[in-house]
Amino acid sequence: MTARTWSVALTGLNGHMVDVEADLSQQTPGFDLIGLADRALGEAVRRVHNACRNSGLDLPRRKLTVNLSPASLPKHGSAFDLAIAIAAFGTAGSLDPVSLARTVHLGELGLDGRLRPVPGVLPALHAARAAGFERAVVPVANEAEARLVPGLEVHAAVSLAHVALLHGADLADPGDPEPVRAVVTSTQSGPAPELADVIGQDEAVSALVAAAAGGHHLLLSGPPGAGKTMLARRLAGILPDLDEELALEAASIRSLMGESITRLDRRPPFVAPHHSASIAALIGGGSRAARPGAIARAHGGLLFLDESRSA
Repeated sequence: MTARTWSVALTGLNGHMVDVEADLSQQTPGFDLIGLADRALGEAVRRVHNACRNSGLDLPRRKLTVNLSPASLPKHGSAFDLAIAIAAFGTAGSLDPVSLARTVHLGELGLDGRLRPVPGVLPALHAARAAGFERAVVPVANEAEARLVPGLEVHAAVSLAHVALLHGADLADPGDPEPVRAVVTSTQSGPAPELADVIGQDEAVSALVAAAAGGHHLLLSGPPGAGKTMLARRLAGILPDLDEELALEAASIRSLMGESITRLDRRPPFVAPHHSASIAALIGGGSRAARPGAIARAHGGLLFLDESRSA
């Protein structure tokens, strides 16, 4: 018997729908995961085994093969755990196949069956909504972030057992286990300093206003202590608020970095990397999962490079 559901693979901010198929066959019992998975995703087999057993979900004792399609698309990370577990358990025929096939699943599994938060939920669900999906299951810790995507029915689950019940499993009530909470992290600081507080520096203030109005680059040149950094920090305060599309893109970038996203911040980001930051830290990148650099994190806002960096 075959069961299938959906998840999302991220390439930077671009999400690609992944069809998670599970199949049972009359062979030596085992669990194979195929579909160009990286090492972290390859370890999902062990996590799924233990999570299902500790959640009261007995996997069939036959040859179980889970395929992540398209097979040519690299998949990485632990966000596929939930989809793999639900598809694998669905091969027993105890879940509603229609419900599985129309739902996107994201979440990492703990060995006790609880769902752990994963990065990149916002861009992943944005891609799912663009692909026509209207229903998603995410960990409780990612609920606020998931609800920022309009037109999507979001189910926040504490454990694998709760997700199985959502799809019609005949299980005992798992109760209310302690949910796994996200570690609150944010690079967004408080309100930007006011440009109106600057006394003097009339030419520099005029240059800041012109740069903000026209979206221009700006070079501040002068001896140490002239107020270049002080003025640059106040430029962010006179930039216009981000529109919804830019705010969503900026929040998606922070989501990829693992930040806790609870709302769309309309303030333009201000990013000031240390003057010793490497080229890789500025540009970003990575061999498998793309990690945003300072330039990407400043998208829609202000990137400030001090004199030591430019030298």
